[in-house]
Amino acid sequence: MHLSIVVPCYNEEKVIAETHRRLVAVLRQGGIDDYELLYVDDGSRDETATILGALQATDPQVRVLLLSRNFGHQIAISAGIEHASGDAVVLIDADLQDPPEVVLEMVQRWREGFDVAYGVRVDRLGETAFKRATAKIFYRALNRFSDTEIPLDVGDFRLMDRAVVDALISMPERARFIRGMVSWVGFKQVAVPYTRAPRFAGETKYPLVKMLRLAVDGLTSFSLVPLRLASWVGILSAGIALLGVIFAIATRLLTDRWVPGWAALFVAVTFFGGIQLLALGVVGEYVGRIYAEAKRRPLYLLRSRLGFESDVPTPRQGRALPEPARAPRPPYTPRTIRPDGRERAHQLNQVP
Repeated sequence: MHLSIVVPCYNEEKVIAETHRRLVAVLRQGGIDDYELLYVDDGSRDETATILGALQATDPQVRVLLLSRNFGHQIAISAGIEHASGDAVVLIDADLQDPPEVVLEMVQRWREGFDVAYGVRVDRLGETAFKRATAKIFYRALNRFSDTEIPLDVGDFRLMDRAVVDALISMPERARFIRGMVSWVGFKQVAVPYTRAPRFAGETKYPLVKMLRLAVDGLTSFSLVPLRLASWVGILSAGIALLGVIFAIATRLLTDRWVPGWAALFVAVTFFGGIQLLALGVVGEYVGRIYAEAKRRPLYLLRSRLGFESDVPTPRQGRALPEPARAPRPPYTPRTIRPDGRERAHQLNQVP
């Protein structure tokens, strides 16, 4: 087998050398000689790119993609997937929280016939109680509201067969949520439980704000629940307002006085106005994604490629992911409708 390991990196100068050492040691331990280590530098501002260049100069099995700027973790993974050439592709972060030793177990599951072997975090060492709680809420809420069943406590650490990789490349959307996309394509998948280790060095690249952004991306990419929920809340608020109007009119007709309470009226108007703005924000989130898709900008741009046969990107590389191939149209056959309603096909004249 030819194995590709994709490692997205962003400001990982303190850990990337150790990550490379452990990956190589694990592959040698497993007797895997035909492999490539594909590092994707996502516009790092430290010396990560320099260290990766030095690694590639000393190890011919290292490939390096240098993106033109920081496009984000999911885009960096997509760039690596698109350039990977292996029969199977492993995704693993550079911070060593996902132990490289688990890769051998994933390879074994792939050899048993599974198309995807994804890591399931049974424990999270070195993480705060707040991070554990928010992660738990994120995964369960996403799975509850998503139209696609996404396994709980699963990140991007996984092994994928070439068929799964090609399926991901054929998906053209700009809002990338890899773990959801892999669940959507299906194929034969199996869980590989492991304990997530503390970060080896450096700082986390997923603070609370980015986690919230990832949650919104996942929810809006794989669910229409926010739109439907906004609609139901609008119907409910309209019903409450209608009941208020009926009560006010009935009070005026039956008691010859108006319902008092300007403060209550102000609160009600403010409350329903807030609901309307919230619903408008939900709709705007979806409209914004449609706008981003319509612009058809490249998914990412490359500054340089190291260790490939050619340093010049091919037409597909560094551009938007290709659209799925369409089946050829059948030949056109003219037809007429008889008076009884039945169709009759004409044979086209053949030119000798």
